[in-house]
Amino acid sequence: AVSQINLAYLYELRLRAEKPIMVNYKGVYRYLGAYGLTEYSQRAIVCTRDDLAETIYKAGDYSVYSVEEQLKQGFLTAKGGVRIGLAGEYVFDNGKPLTIRRFTSLCIRIPHEIYGCAKEIYDRCMSDKIHNLLIASPPGFGKTTILRDLGRMIADKTGKNILICDERGEISAGNVGKCCDIVKYADKITAFEAGVRALRPDIVITDELSLRDCPALEKAMASGVQV
Repeated sequence: AVSQINLAYLYELRLRAEKPIMVNYKGVYRYLGAYGLTEYSQRAIVCTRDDLAETIYKAGDYSVYSVEEQLKQGFLTAKGGVRIGLAGEYVFDNGKPLTIRRFTSLCIRIPHEIYGCAKEIYDRCMSDKIHNLLIASPPGFGKTTILRDLGRMIADKTGKNILICDERGEISAGNVGKCCDIVKYADKITAFEAGVRALRPDIVITDELSLRDCPALEKAMASGVQV
């Protein structure tokens, strides 16, 4: 069914147990029928719980253990940087999330390469010299796509060494340029500490910041690295 759609405009797949499959296509949610998009729920493919489980196992190369740490955080990243958000029953051990079981829905976000989308940001903020930069927006507005393009642009124009701390494996899913070193699936504190010390970057690019990550950023900036 997905092969009947122009993937350049497919942003999300929404799979919910025993409900019609929906897609975000050109920013509008529609149903997915056997032959592509449809406006009618009764013509849509109905997702089963087996479909959910099969999708998760396939995304993890049929090894739940290989994505165990990601599952604890409520997502997993499949090939090509496709991020899958998970809903279901959380299992806790000593107050910490252990895994998710009995999945009820998946939000599959489809990444896109958009060359040149960061040009205006580069021209305004980086053309004289590389500055520290924070990009903020609601979810789904292209922050990661812009970060990837910005990193590629900085690498191509300046030749500086760039460290990409890619906790969720999304930034590095596409072409990140010729001067980039990548640390994947490590938390920010670990990635910044090990990366700045061992790889000597001029610039660090990362995604999905939280308040607990701020000390790692401050430490990197204090050592002369732009973030």
